[in-house]
Amino acid sequence: MSSISDSSVTPWGIEAPTYADEQSQSLIQRCLAGEETAYVALYNQYAGMIYRLCVSLLQNREDAEEVLQDSFEYAFRRLAQYDANKSAFKTWLYQIAVSRCHNKRRRKWLPTFSLGQLAGPELTDTDSPTPAESLRLTEQQQAVWAAIQNLSDKLRETAVLRYYEGFSYVEIGQIVGIPTKTAESRMRLAHNALREALAEQIEND
Repeated sequence: MSSISDSSVTPWGIEAPTYADEQSQSLIQRCLAGEETAYVALYNQYAGMIYRLCVSLLQNREDAEEVLQDSFEYAFRRLAQYDANKSAFKTWLYQIAVSRCHNKRRRKWLPTFSLGQLAGPELTDTDSPTPAESLRLTEQQQAVWAAIQNLSDKLRETAVLRYYEGFSYVEIGQIVGIPTKTAESRMRLAHNALREALAEQIEND
C-alpha cells in the first residue's frame, strides 16, 4: 500500500493542496474554527505587503488603508471559499486587493525601477520606495515615472505586479483575471514602450 510522503501531508494528516503554505493553512483552519487570535495573526502576516501594493496602485495612504481593511474584511467573510488547489493564499489576497483598488477609480502609480532594468531583459525590482522616499526621486526616476504615466492602465497594473511584487505571469493572470499569455503580452508591451520612451536616458545611463 502506497504512503503519502511527509512533504505532502498537512499537520492534520491530510494531503496538502497544490498551493498550500503550512503556516497560512494552519491559521486559516484556526480562523474557520472560530479562533479570533488566528484572524489577527493571519492579518499581521499579510497586511504589510497588501498595504504596500495598495499604496503603489493608489498613491494615497488613506485610500490604501481603506482598501486594505476592505480587502481583509471581504477575505475573512469568504475564507471558507478559498481553495488552495487553485492558488496560493497570497495570490488570492492580491486578487481581492487589486479588485478593490480598481473600484476606487483613483489609481495613481509611482513605479521607480532603474533605467538599467530597461536596458536589458526584464528584471524584477521588489525594492520600491515608500511614499516618503518617493519625494526624493532622482531625475532619472522622475523620467521613468513620467513614462509610466503614459502607459495604459492595464499595462501599468501588470508592470507594478511584475516589477515590484515579483509575481509570475501565471499569478498575474490569476490576480487580474486574464490568461497567462495575455499577462506576458502586456508585460512585453509595457517593457518595450518604456524602453522606447526612455531610449535616450538608457543610452546615457
